[in-house]
Amino acid sequence: MTYAPDRLYREVAYVAYHFHWSLDDILDLEHPVRQRFVKEIGRLNEEQDRGR
Repeated sequence: MTYAPDRLYREVAYVAYHFHWSLDDILDLEHPVRQRFVKEIGRLNEEQDRGR
């Protein structure tokens, strides 16, 4: 099973935008770890939007 390139680009851009990590650092993450960071960034953004 391959990972959709558009999804990979979105995940990398999302993590890079929020954490300012390099492309290589983000691509070195195992897929589940990268997805976890994406999930946590989303959670933090939601909390911030709710004013916490």
